[in-house]
Amino acid sequence: MIRVLLVDDQALIRGGFRALLEAEDDIEVVAEAADGERALALARRHLPDVALVDVQMPVVDGIEATRRIAADPALSGVHVVILTNYGLDEYVFDALRAGATGFLVKDTEPADLLYGVRVAARGDALLAPAITRRLIGEFVARRPRTSPPGLGTLTNREREVMALVAQGLSNDEIAAHMVISPATAKTHVSRSMTKLHARDRAQLVVLAYQSGLVSPAE
Repeated sequence: MIRVLLVDDQALIRGGFRALLEAEDDIEVVAEAADGERALALARRHLPDVALVDVQMPVVDGIEATRRIAADPALSGVHVVILTNYGLDEYVFDALRAGATGFLVKDTEPADLLYGVRVAARGDALLAPAITRRLIGEFVARRPRTSPPGLGTLTNREREVMALVAQGLSNDEIAAHMVISPATAKTHVSRSMTKLHARDRAQLVVLAYQSGLVSPAE
């Protein structure tokens, strides 16, 4: 059962999402919050698998709430998916840097929302390759390159895998590309995340572009 925390200051939106999610046999909404501070308290109490978090909220906004969840070792199993009205924007990039697994537009199709919750619950980055390229092209390229601590400790194989993750490839696709087993690809991804202190694949994508390991043109 996938446990979900809904965080949005609009009760109508929370109600609509709850009805959609709880109609599924494998998803349960364990709590709702109208601001980021309350969301953090509920996350610590219920330890949900996925937190659907609005960006603009009173008291504590979605970006700061994401940052606090990502920084709390007790909440390492909580995967934050940012909800936005506007699609790709500066808030989305800031949320990914803060530790969000991905993002969804609020007017997304119901099937896409359900798919997104299930993907996030597995710990996978909720970023389609096309969205990743747009994200990096519009925001990361504007900022100075930074070398994250641990980048120099990556092996050549791990650098190659990290670049493929940044291009949106799954573990199976990475394995096929590199002619290795999916288990080996997964190991390389996990080791890269550990060395770079990346919370999940979404942060690994951001670090790959910020460090210059991959460029938007690629």
